[in-house]
Amino acid sequence: MIRHIVLVRFRPDVAETAIAAIFDDLRAIEGKVPGLSSICAGRSESPEQIERGYLHGFTVDFADWAALAAYQAHPDHQRVGAALVAHAAGGIDGILVFDLAC
Repeated sequence: MIRHIVLVRFRPDVAETAIAAIFDDLRAIEGKVPGLSSICAGRSESPEQIERGYLHGFTVDFADWAALAAYQAHPDHQRVGAALVAHAAGGIDGILVFDLAC
């Protein structure tokens, strides 16, 4: 299993409603890509509070690397990714991606 972890520092002027809309759009990809098993997205609820500005994020679980590649090439992912970059602090610099083979 591959867990795709994405943390986002959104610009301060981006409303929570806009962030929720992006995450709703992301969740709509579930069921469209073979091998994509689940998507979980939202705001950090960590009691440790050491997010370092990455207050939002999501995980996507895939059966294998091929499924992750199919997701990355999917037009809906491309659209959501563009929205994330457009709303992140510093564009792509406000996004952290970590892929973990479990």
